[in-house]
Amino acid sequence: MTPDPFSPARLGPITPRNRLIKCATFEGRTPDALVTDELIEFHRETAAGGVGISTVAYCAVSPGGRTDRHQIYMRPEAADGLRRLTDAIHGEGALAAAQLGHAGAVANSISNQAPALGPGRFPAPMGMSLTKRLDADGIATLTRQFADAARQAVDCGFDGIEIHCGHNYLISSFLSPLLNHRRDEYGRTVPGRARLAREVIEAVRDAVGDQAAVWAKLSMFDGVGTPGTGKGGHPWSGLNVDQACETARLFEADGFLDAIEPTAGSSLLNPMYLFHGEAPRAEFAAAFHGAMRVGLKAAGPMFLRHYPYRDTYLLPLARELRTAVSMPLILLGGVTDRTTIQTALDEGFDFVAMGRTLLREPDLPLLMQNDPSTVSRCVHCNLCMPSIYSTTRCPIREGEVPDPLSPAGSPD
Repeated sequence: MTPDPFSPARLGPITPRNRLIKCATFEGRTPDALVTDELIEFHRETAAGGVGISTVAYCAVSPGGRTDRHQIYMRPEAADGLRRLTDAIHGEGALAAAQLGHAGAVANSISNQAPALGPGRFPAPMGMSLTKRLDADGIATLTRQFADAARQAVDCGFDGIEIHCGHNYLISSFLSPLLNHRRDEYGRTVPGRARLAREVIEAVRDAVGDQAAVWAKLSMFDGVGTPGTGKGGHPWSGLNVDQACETARLFEADGFLDAIEPTAGSSLLNPMYLFHGEAPRAEFAAAFHGAMRVGLKAAGPMFLRHYPYRDTYLLPLARELRTAVSMPLILLGGVTDRTTIQTALDEGFDFVAMGRTLLREPDLPLLMQNDPSTVSRCVHCNLCMPSIYSTTRCPIREGEVPDPLSPAGSPD
């Protein structure tokens, strides 16, 4: 029998009020790398709108792990604000999760004044530099930073920890055969490339015990090459679903995770594979200055590719993961109404994650609960995506562009 999506459900040691998770999307509300009243209100509103868990993004484990200097990194100075934030989420009846990660090659080394890190040396375009190869001491330091950040998150009231193993951020870059050419124990094979992720996950679990749920956001496909096979594949193929399934089986065997959230695409190589829908190339270019703006204008059609939107667009890949492991999974990508939620639960997914549609309507979960026929007003224009470089928002909701679903925005 398919569970009721709006009833409480177990996720490891926690029981959120329903199976709906506000996924991690950088909020653009931390100009000094600390929690602000605006960030608290953003998550309070989402919690009041009816989700079971609201995930705070992006909580870097070190100063150099941020995509730029405006993101939160976990440190003592951040504690008071983080406690106010979790208190606000709890006050609306939801639970709070923190996405912990290191941006790796996606980090802006100029902004952070710290080198971008990777499994080897390759371009880190945000800082117009090359990554620094993470050595054994660096790996030990990184693992400790994840554990310390997780412990601080729990001490500040977070109920869940999401470990970012996606989008070619640092851990994901180790998983990718396109980016990881190491010949040591952290490369060569799928178990070798997964070793860093597994050590981080174990360290996080040791740090938090059963005081928080721990799940991983795991890329199934980088959006480079072909999604389904890497056996004898093209030399320019990145991570594919077969390798992701093997990695997930290793995670399951280790026993330190409560769930996996399958994702796809690469912030470094192919971001639109995660964000199906329109590709707002001009708006992305306008969000940058200098060489980055010129580069995006020139390479926009190649870098920001168009993938037509359809409901539950990541489900075909996620089904492969559902077959590979029996542990709980969280379906992300194109979950916008009661029908798509029910589809996910019918196919054996335990929770669903929602992003853009909650920017459009933070109270959509309550609307759907009260009226199952409710349809999201998100039109998948993706104009919210470039706004992460200022203040993440839905430009339609804010009235910055006409609403195509309103009479005023409809064609004559």
